[in-house]
Amino acid sequence: APHIAEELYSILFKDGSVHKKSWPKYDEEAAKTDEIEIVVQINGKVREKLMIPVNMNKDEMINLAKENAKIKDLVAGKEVVKVIAVPNKLVNIVIK
Repeated sequence: APHIAEELYSILFKDGSVHKKSWPKYDEEAAKTDEIEIVVQINGKVREKLMIPVNMNKDEMINLAKENAKIKDLVAGKEVVKVIAVPNKLVNIVIK
């Protein structure tokens, strides 16, 4: 495999050997993301996944989860005992 890779590189780029080239530079800006996926749990079971802006605060996460149509249907008519939110991770709604 290394010999074939060397041959293909020399055919495609015609600028020397592939093993003499430097590694690509890491670009931290390119690796950043604007949105992340969180899970919404009801009684510890994953019921929905939502895309939210990075670093959304707990209250906004809870409101977004409660406004979701699927979650509304599952919680309808039940008593919400507790809501646990872990920033950038999950929202867990405990119901009776």
